[in-house]
Amino acid sequence: MKFTEDSRVKIPALLHLMKLGYEYISLKDQNRIEENNIFPSIFLHQICRINGIEEDEAKRLLDEINLELDYEDLGKTFYERLVSTSGIKLIDFENFSNNKFHVTTELTCKSGDEEFRPDITILINGLPLAFIEVKKPHNKEGVIAERNRINTRFKNKNFRRFVNISQLLIFSNNMEYEDGIVDPIFGAFYGTPSYDEVNFNYFREDLEYPVTQTLKILSEETENLVLKDNNILVIKHNPEFIVNKQIDTPTNRILTSLLSKERLQFILQYAIAYVQEDQVGKVKYQKHIMRYPQIFATIAIATKLEQGQNKGIIWHTQGSGKTALAYFNVKHLTDYFAKKQIIPKFYFIVDRLDLLIQASGEFSNRGLKVNKVNSRQDFVKDLKIVGALHNDSGVPEITVVNIQKFSEDATSTERLDYDINTQRVFFLDEAHRSYNPKGNYLANLINSDRNAVIIALTGTPLLREVAKDYDSKMLFGNYFHKYYYNSSIADGYTLRLIREEIEGSFKFQMKEVMNKIKVLKGDVTAKEIYADPKFAEPLLDYITKDLIQFRRDNQDTSLGGMVVCDSAPQAKELFRLFEEQYGEQETDASLLMVAESRPKYGKDEKPKLTAALILHDENDKTIRKDLISAYKKSKVDLLFVYNMLLTGFDSKRLKKLYLARVIQDHNLLQTLTRVNRPYKDYKYGYVVDFADISKAFDRTNKMYFDELQNQLGNEMEMYSYLFKTEQEIKDELKEIKETLFHYNTENRELFSQQIEQLTDKTELLRLIKALRTAKELKNIIAVNGYDALHGIEDFNVLNGLLLIAQNRVDNLNFVESIGNAENSKNLLNTALEDIIFQFIKIDESELVLADEFKNILRKARESLQHNFDQKDLHFVTLREELERLFKKKNLSEVTQEDMIANMHLLQKIYDKAKELNRKNALLKAKYENDEKYSRIHKRLTEKQTLNAKESQLHRALMQVKNQVDEKLINQDDLRNNEAYFKRYLMQLVVKEFKTNENIPLDYPTTETINNLIATEYLQQYQYQ
Repeated sequence: MKFTEDSRVKIPALLHLMKLGYEYISLKDQNRIEENNIFPSIFLHQICRINGIEEDEAKRLLDEINLELDYEDLGKTFYERLVSTSGIKLIDFENFSNNKFHVTTELTCKSGDEEFRPDITILINGLPLAFIEVKKPHNKEGVIAERNRINTRFKNKNFRRFVNISQLLIFSNNMEYEDGIVDPIFGAFYGTPSYDEVNFNYFREDLEYPVTQTLKILSEETENLVLKDNNILVIKHNPEFIVNKQIDTPTNRILTSLLSKERLQFILQYAIAYVQEDQVGKVKYQKHIMRYPQIFATIAIATKLEQGQNKGIIWHTQGSGKTALAYFNVKHLTDYFAKKQIIPKFYFIVDRLDLLIQASGEFSNRGLKVNKVNSRQDFVKDLKIVGALHNDSGVPEITVVNIQKFSEDATSTERLDYDINTQRVFFLDEAHRSYNPKGNYLANLINSDRNAVIIALTGTPLLREVAKDYDSKMLFGNYFHKYYYNSSIADGYTLRLIREEIEGSFKFQMKEVMNKIKVLKGDVTAKEIYADPKFAEPLLDYITKDLIQFRRDNQDTSLGGMVVCDSAPQAKELFRLFEEQYGEQETDASLLMVAESRPKYGKDEKPKLTAALILHDENDKTIRKDLISAYKKSKVDLLFVYNMLLTGFDSKRLKKLYLARVIQDHNLLQTLTRVNRPYKDYKYGYVVDFADISKAFDRTNKMYFDELQNQLGNEMEMYSYLFKTEQEIKDELKEIKETLFHYNTENRELFSQQIEQLTDKTELLRLIKALRTAKELKNIIAVNGYDALHGIEDFNVLNGLLLIAQNRVDNLNFVESIGNAENSKNLLNTALEDIIFQFIKIDESELVLADEFKNILRKARESLQHNFDQKDLHFVTLREELERLFKKKNLSEVTQEDMIANMHLLQKIYDKAKELNRKNALLKAKYENDEKYSRIHKRLTEKQTLNAKESQLHRALMQVKNQVDEKLINQDDLRNNEAYFKRYLMQLVVKEFKTNENIPLDYPTTETINNLIATEYLQQYQYQ
């Protein structure tokens, strides 16, 4: 039979969903409204039952929904109706099991002559709210092809209703994720609809908050019904089908994670947001869905509150969406407290005006009513208001307030005249930075309501050294949830960072300028020197040339830069010089107009640049807001800043950060990660380091590493422990079997999973060569009419394995082609940079953060611990290599130089150990996962004392294994008589090796085999 996505992924996924409680709708029973795919019989029955209304009223509701699905609002109107708990309810969220859950396959989305058919559709109360697209493993281009296909479909206005009604999308080619790839290619991903580009999100389970729903057991009759309905009964007893029905396949895992009823209820109610975009004369929305760290952080907050913890820290790396997390929790915590008959009031606390403006805009764009506090007196009044809402529309609210508004009299009313229970919830933004308990503001905040829930948000850990005289966790509580930088990179939410070191003639030139200034002016402060035109001019000259070249190299005029100045005077001087050099700048009004796309640079064309100065005392907040908005729209190329926009500012196009001063501790990490947002297909953000931040970065990274040690355990402690005769064809087939010995050739799914872990193309090509030879031998047998050879081998199986192996090579070639194209481009760019700038830029290296180092430490250690054969010569070599590294180097050092060197060595050890574990797993599978016989097999092949092929050795050992195991079942005391056991084994070894397999044996060899087997059994008996 064909080895297709239906048999390998779709049908097993359908059965898994049925185990999750979804009722299967047969292909012949898809009685739907063609315009929107709503199943009217199910819908009308459920709506009447849930709401206690008549069918006529339910029919009118169905007509209204059909009209709403035509709106150009990305389904916002429909979604608001879907999750509404007032009026006629579409879903019973109070008793979620009261709803009807269905699953069907190949449900056609049809409009006129155009159509598409998702592989699987999920319905609740007859509404098609989610669909799943699957591909078989090792398909060409992975899920990229599916992503391109869905984007094309969703841009087609003919499919508008199907886009608007869908809430959750899942895409899978049933493979594990591969780290280090910018665009998702392999794996299982989820998203929500978009008229532009659907974002594919990773999902990784959090072991602290597992799915609690148990899986149903499907009857034989039910499984047969699904197979028969899809005309695929032939696969029922196939080993591949049995493997793919397992609950832990990548596809089935994500189905459990997102479509178990508890998770689906959460996602529909709380994990979707409509974000209004800034458009001229037109309201446009983006539809966002929670990233998995936000899901688990939200669950964690509610869980900890339930356990009595009313304050805690959310440590989610920069760029992970902490403001969005606060928004989602306004929705979630409102319902959480409502069940306790408590009215929550939400406050988002910032410590700077620019962050207040930014946060207010983000909340407002997501649909919250934002209360603005203009004075301390107004804030005092706000705290004393009983009730959560200041408006009559019932729109959820949040008060965004600067911590400086917390004065001594900013306290809540202790005794209320009304029988209303109010709970204040404070979200503290950037909690790592300036909430010093010695200052009045934080004390006033805490004293304003001693019973308030405090949720501290930080993109970096609360580093202890910064707060030497107090413990941050005593102040803010323990961590609610954590999400580290290396995970964010693996999930594609942030990019790696490259530091460009400035040295050579440029620095000498700067020193000469400084000396000249000193001669002319005498003693002056460094701030004055750096703001002087003689210093600022060459600095600006480098920055503008570098940004222009950077954009030319990438042929992308949308790339933006930011200059972090040494002082406000320097920022003003650089901007003044910029205006002189580039002429009259665009007016504020012109910056607000819709930008026209700029042409790519011509060879000798001097491009036009625009810039903006963003300082707290420059322009008013409205103009600053407009300039920042213009930058995000690519109408401003360069920002000059001092202290503003270093935290919280998010512009994906910002890919060059020019550091003209050293920034310390948390602020350094925050500033560096302004350039780490994913944008197009860029792999890195670039930091041009004029100020030499290496010492400050090492110091901050060391503190980061120490906090990771505290949270995750001390790795140092963990480390310390065509024309051929019939005979020639037979011989060649034997060699092919030897090549394939370590792989499961009877179950294509297991073979597919085994080579999925294989990244060595040499080994893959060796497999492919053997499988292609088998294909040729089949043809030779047919052509020459070798009747005696017919049936000697199942060539159809081998041909299937050949296709799988070839697909795997195609996958690897595809990934390489992407990387090589990028590398070729980078090589050209680097060559151009060297020609133009080699006398200035002397180094370009990645900035490695401590959690990535911590991660490779852990992986190297665990990969060796997972090896079940510690006498393996390759394992011994790796362990010795690690021991030498451990003794020679201090692995806890986190200077960039030491860290990168150690990471390189640890990565090599990890890669070798991972490959050794992969080979061990293949061999163990040949022995029915018996580690004993895997080790015996390896010892005998290592010694090379046997004149036998591996397949012969395997057959002999398996015969011994089966007979010994059977003997032990019936005579358990056999192991207590070692001498008798060894005599029994000796007879068995001679019989199976010498007599049955014709393997030559002398006495020493026989004794060696005998002792190896006996020792393994006796040791296992001893340790049971």
